Amino acid sequence: MNKEVNLTKRVKTPQGLRFCPVVIAANGRVKPDYVLIGGKEQRHPEGAYYLEWREGGKRVRQSVGRDASAAAARRHRQQQILGSKAAGIKLVDEDQDDGVSLAKAVAGYLEDVRISKKPKTYAAYKKALEYFLESCSRTRVTQIERQDLLRFSAFLRDVKKLQPRTVYNKFENVMSFLKANRISGLASKNDWPRYVEDEPEIYEREDLDKFFAACDEDERLWFEFFLMTGMREQEVMHTTWPDLNLNRGVVAVRYKREYGFSPKAYKGREIPIPNKLVKALKKWKTNSDPGCSLLFSTAGGKPKLDFLDACKMVAQRAKLNPDDFWLHKFRATFATWALWGGVDLRTVQLWMGHSDMESTMRYLKPNRSQAVREKVNAMFG
Repeated sequence: MNKEVNLTKRVKTPQGLRFCPVVIAANGRVKPDYVLIGGKEQRHPEGAYYLEWREGGKRVRQSVGRDASAAAARRHRQQQILGSKAAGIKLVDEDQDDGVSLAKAVAGYLEDVRISKKPKTYAAYKKALEYFLESCSRTRVTQIERQDLLRFSAFLRDVKKLQPRTVYNKFENVMSFLKANRISGLASKNDWPRYVEDEPEIYEREDLDKFFAACDEDERLWFEFFLMTGMREQEVMHTTWPDLNLNRGVVAVRYKREYGFSPKAYKGREIPIPNKLVKALKKWKTNSDPGCSLLFSTAGGKPKLDFLDACKMVAQRAKLNPDDFWLHKFRATFATWALWGGVDLRTVQLWMGHSDMESTMRYLKPNRSQAVREKVNAMFG
């Protein structure tokens, strides 16, 4: 058995997230926050420490939190365990060694999420794991059992009064945390929380006609852009003029280092835009600030943050219910209309930036338009 245990730290590099070797100081101790990248020392305060070793021919990687001294102690302890196993000796306190504490494991995992995911995703994981720590009496990750997960679901439902879909999402967040800590098989399919998958809501054409009739020129372009591209709010907020090719009639969704923006699941894509929108964008460009690369910006050249408020104000002005108007509904309408129009699922999946076909198929809903009603009536005379 290989008894060598390596200590690494997961940090951000120009090539993305990497597990890098730690730096050992002259006194033999781990130099906090320093790692080796390309043979050179670099300071990286972000990220958690990880142990790596091989067992049974497979690499094992375990998070040991953000504290350098504690991580070094865990490395020493793991080397003792592997050495004793190789010699056929059982350490006296091996049965009591349950690994890293639950609180430290959560802290280390959240730090990884913070540097690798979007702020909204980090906030969701943080809240889910805070609730889990509140509901769970265990002190070590390895002590967690199936009953702890069942109690967590009940806690979210009965104590926190969360909706079924939210309970499911937070349960899924905790299961991802456990998987990252090499704990699986605790919950069966029937143990997972259940919820009813609602059909995505889309706008009726009649309501959209009233909505756009109440828009001023700027508002019309904003919301036609949402409707005719199917882009997410953050994607629209960070769209720049270089993302648009008005000659080809396409808009690209891509990473923006200057704004700290990356597409969901880090997947860039290209979406065709109709001639009507191309014409409006060409006119918009002639009046735009040449010093600002953003398509839609504030007076100070920052990303526009109040699209939702503007959407509800227009709905109110049009004497429509503002509660029935939100930004993601434009995206759902785009996908549904594309599928109704005969665009194949795979193409719509690419336009939407979905990671799997199932997400796109949610929008393959029955057409309930008046034209369909007329066909039904014609069928039966």
